[in-house]
Amino acid sequence: MLSALPRPRRFDVLIALAGLLGGLLLWGLGLGSRAADEPVVVWPGRWPVLVPLVVMAGCELLRRTAPRQALLVATAAVFADLLTQGNLVTVVMFTDVIYASVLYGPPAAARRVPRVTGIMSVAGMVVPYAMWRVPEALLIGVAVGVVAFAPAATGLIVRNHRDAAEAARLAAERTALLAEMDRVQAVTAERARMARELHDMVANHLSAIAIHSTAALSLDEPATTRQALGVIRENSVAGLAEMRRLIGILRDGSGDGEPAATPTLDGLDALVASARSNGLDVSLDVSLDGDSPAGVPAPVELAAYRIVQESLTNALKHAGPGRVSVVLRACEGALSLTVTSPCGGHDGPRAPGSGAGLVGMRERATLLRGTLRAGAEDSPDGRVWAVRATLPTAEGDPA
Repeated sequence: MLSALPRPRRFDVLIALAGLLGGLLLWGLGLGSRAADEPVVVWPGRWPVLVPLVVMAGCELLRRTAPRQALLVATAAVFADLLTQGNLVTVVMFTDVIYASVLYGPPAAARRVPRVTGIMSVAGMVVPYAMWRVPEALLIGVAVGVVAFAPAATGLIVRNHRDAAEAARLAAERTALLAEMDRVQAVTAERARMARELHDMVANHLSAIAIHSTAALSLDEPATTRQALGVIRENSVAGLAEMRRLIGILRDGSGDGEPAATPTLDGLDALVASARSNGLDVSLDVSLDGDSPAGVPAPVELAAYRIVQESLTNALKHAGPGRVSVVLRACEGALSLTVTSPCGGHDGPRAPGSGAGLVGMRERATLLRGTLRAGAEDSPDGRVWAVRATLPTAEGDPA
């Protein structure tokens, strides 16, 4: 039975030991709460006082580990103390047991003990006053309030403050966790955006370099080799410039020494000219219905430019002989973009791809709440590969 009791805390042991020693000191000095000839003293003499004192000290050992059991036993001990000459330390330890039962006990006990002790305090004033009709009878209720209700109310206040502090700590931890999740998501999104930018900027130039270098190595014609080397040099310089621009943006976000501007629809002519120099037969048809490219939001311009760039890169790597068509239309608050290229390969050299081009184009369109479809279609000129994107131009936050 004793082995089933929880082990008391060191601080509780010190409180019990201090209370026991203090009570023994008062007992040794012969200081009791009442005189031996008072009518309430049922067990006169000095020795009966020690029994409630020792029991109360034992209850102090369980003030935190078993507060409800300690309160029940302590209540019986304090009533037993009332039938003896009494010891002030026994009553003081009883107030601490009540305080601990509210502070460390279950929530139900924390609510019930202050109510019960409050009712006892009121009853301790009303009943004696109704019986004896003297003002001094009210002091009984005051004594009950000081001994029982005051420590219970104090314990409830301290417990409420402790619970509020714990709730605030948990809320702070949740806020920190949400902030960390937002930071990780932001970093992941930024990495994905950087990966798209890097792929779209460099893939076109590297594909042209790979194709023309393969041609230069496979054909033993000085004129063809010289022409391929010129294209390789041109795409190498352009790719290096794009790479420096991206690195400059990553290093300096203050805007004072910002590198080259973000690509816009005005740069499509240069993009198509570069594709033609790489060997593609490209036609460009831009119609904005009276609107200028300056009226198109910057994110939409960048997305359209990158989709055209990636589509031309795929046409350079995979399209068959024939014309590549790029068509841009603006109507009803949206920018419509179509890039078609002949299906069917040719015998020329090919560049390996990572397969991230279509994924990147769809991500760009989705971020702007647009749509993108890519696939083979039948046309009057034969089987073609078509990339069709619709990008809203209305003002609003990206998805």
